[in-house]
Amino acid sequence: MASSLSSPLFISLLLLLLPFYSDANLHKTRFRRPDLLSELTATADLGHTPPPTLFFEVTKPIETPKAKPCSVLALQHDFGYTYGKSPVLADYTPPSHCSFTKFSKIVLEWMATCRGRQFDRIFGVWLGGVEILRSCTAEPRATGIVWTVRKDITRYSSLLSKNQTLAVYLGNLVDKTYTGIYHVRIHIHFYPEEKSFGDNGGRFLEKSASGYDSGADLIVPISRSLPLNDGLWFEVQSSTDVQVKEFEIPQNVYRAVLEVYVSFHENDEFWYSNLPNDYIIANNLTDTPGNGPFREVLVSLDGQIVGAVWPFTVVYTGGVNPLLWRPITGIGSFNLPSYDIEITPFLGNLLDGKAHNFGFRVTHALNVWYINANLHLWLDDNSAKTEGKLLNHIVSPLVNSEESNFTGPDGTFSTKVTRSVSSIGWVKSSRGIITTQSNQDFSYSNSMEIGSNGSSQVVNQKIQFNSSVYAKQQSSHVYSFKSLKTFPLYLYSDTKDEGNGTYQSLANLTLGFNEKKTDGFGSFISSLKNLQNGQGLMVVKDHLVTRGLGSTQQDYRYHDDKLCYFRNISSSNYTILFDNVKNTCGKKPESPASLRFGRWPIPARRAFLDSSLQVNSVHV
Repeated sequence: MASSLSSPLFISLLLLLLPFYSDANLHKTRFRRPDLLSELTATADLGHTPPPTLFFEVTKPIETPKAKPCSVLALQHDFGYTYGKSPVLADYTPPSHCSFTKFSKIVLEWMATCRGRQFDRIFGVWLGGVEILRSCTAEPRATGIVWTVRKDITRYSSLLSKNQTLAVYLGNLVDKTYTGIYHVRIHIHFYPEEKSFGDNGGRFLEKSASGYDSGADLIVPISRSLPLNDGLWFEVQSSTDVQVKEFEIPQNVYRAVLEVYVSFHENDEFWYSNLPNDYIIANNLTDTPGNGPFREVLVSLDGQIVGAVWPFTVVYTGGVNPLLWRPITGIGSFNLPSYDIEITPFLGNLLDGKAHNFGFRVTHALNVWYINANLHLWLDDNSAKTEGKLLNHIVSPLVNSEESNFTGPDGTFSTKVTRSVSSIGWVKSSRGIITTQSNQDFSYSNSMEIGSNGSSQVVNQKIQFNSSVYAKQQSSHVYSFKSLKTFPLYLYSDTKDEGNGTYQSLANLTLGFNEKKTDGFGSFISSLKNLQNGQGLMVVKDHLVTRGLGSTQQDYRYHDDKLCYFRNISSSNYTILFDNVKNTCGKKPESPASLRFGRWPIPARRAFLDSSLQVNSVHV
């Protein structure tokens, strides 16, 4: 989708362009794109070519040494007619031209430009079959856009020390309507070791005494194998679909962590707004995604559940209302989060020299979920074989409470779910016998209201996703870590028929990604509070958008024992209204009222209808 500043909105607005009847339009509009007027005509009148618009995700800067990095251009490619084709491949060779051989930080930098009109596209970057980045493209405009994603990939440093195949899948389709080609350059920046910077995790650095808090020695891809006609991820198509990958591990492993990547698409792109099946049947709705609003990714080892992922609700750059994400993109959309599951307690089952398998399925899934994983392994350099035993493993049953109360198309729905997974096992290596306990605790609540004869929907959802790892020897503590995540979401959608072929569409959205990390015994490591609000409103007459407005505000707050970073930013229709950044520690600013949960106030709605900018006629 694309939009014009001189026609301030254009709109791939595709948000609620049909009378809302439950959440069906959120899904349907993902496949409906307007045949938009060219922005080139408007910009030609300016007598010059305007610069491309910078799109970005609000996040903290990556902490790197002050020294200049040694950089490698890993890939340069134009992604045009790539939909359903094999990933683009490139040979990766470790940097031999660097004046230093030890690296304290390694950063992947994705840089892309695009001009024209295009859908949002999910893409992945793999090194040796190991996924190192999953992301979504920005939707371009005729005057062009540019965006950069920088990701700390130091944890993959054992891969980067060897010759590998780099694979990138970005399925793009170009035709007379969707003209955008993504011009991509991928660099990898290697930063030298600095004593003042500290040891942080690379295979190129010396391990700590325990070895637990350094980078893995080996990373095994739990992904599909080349050659393929799409990405290397597994596709989970339904609630009964299980995708399985066989693997083997060396005999001298003393720690194992499974890193899981997840993204959701098509009928489950907005899974958090899906309605119960009994409501859909009672109202005789068709093409309306169901199975309710709860989803979980279950990970099994040889058929036994070993962990779960209750994912953050990433909204892609064309999602809900595309105008919300220009130029500030949704939380996590440019760098989707991955999720770690401690597998160390199960090593006693894996160190038998035989093949084993990981399986992935999604509770209540509709099509389609893209899932793959990376198995991070720590090897004992002083032993040819380690041994271990699983002492205890408890997977609590899913505790699910559902309530529905509806008459016709209006009603209320409530879903509450909990689960926990706990594992304990020991591993004997040259470091001695280390016992590891892993815990996952999940809590989910979703309340939904459908009103106005099915034309409005309100979703309030909260996910709590807590995990901890404790490793100890008989008389000493080895490693401990605890992560407390909270993912709040609020979504309000409404349409109003004004007669004469005219109606209004309104959407408010609030996303939050909060995480507190401690050492497992209460000592602080880091804190992140990331809250994003968006308001989108448009008027449609005879399938033409005549007025529209998209605004986004975000409050980002991160601090640890070295870094404090705060950013409060607001935008409206491509324009940054204010951008306040603070990177020094001190008294934390108060949260602005504009970032609280709630609907767009009625006075603001009326003011929009009275004064919003006109849009050149756009078919929808």
